[in-house]
Amino acid sequence: MTAHTEPQGGSRLLIDLGPLLVFFLVNFLAPVPDAARIFVATGAFMVAMVAAMLFSYVRYKRISPLLWFSGVMVVVLGGLTIWLHNETFIKLKPTIYYLFVAGLLGFGLATGRPLLKAVLGSTYPGLDPPGWVKLTRNWALFFVFMAALNEAVWRNSSTEFWVGFKLWGAIPLTFLFALANVPMLMRHGLARDDAAPAEPGPVE
Repeated sequence: MTAHTEPQGGSRLLIDLGPLLVFFLVNFLAPVPDAARIFVATGAFMVAMVAAMLFSYVRYKRISPLLWFSGVMVVVLGGLTIWLHNETFIKLKPTIYYLFVAGLLGFGLATGRPLLKAVLGSTYPGLDPPGWVKLTRNWALFFVFMAALNEAVWRNSSTEFWVGFKLWGAIPLTFLFALANVPMLMRHGLARDDAAPAEPGPVE
């Protein structure tokens, strides 16, 4: 029996951000031709995501639904990237990911099932039903915004700038948005001690 049923502190950051950091480091430092770096980085990202899932299972005896979803998306879209060997598809991946997640969340809201409750229920204990609806709605809209932003960036900039945007733009925006939701969450039953924000998925 482990001390924690959920990743905490550094372990949580390692699981959530470790694969992304591997992608960025490999993309910038891999000793391969520039044209091949992003494909090598994509393969490294896939391996790192599987490693994060294995670490979660070995250390905490479980893989969260969110981590399962992220892992499957990374492996499927990453596999398509390597198979197609198309740089444009790499840049489209975040748009596909964001719109797919937004669609899932929107479908859940339309059918009366805020899906984030099933994924993040243990992260936000005490949150009442209206809070889950608002949180799900907010993230669905945010992902639509991020899809549009990704399209605007990759279609109007170089590959190097786009990769930098993913690190210095998309990730900070996601965490800032998570923080911006905290006051609403606290008004809907989230205890102050449980108010650390969680973001529903890696930035593809």
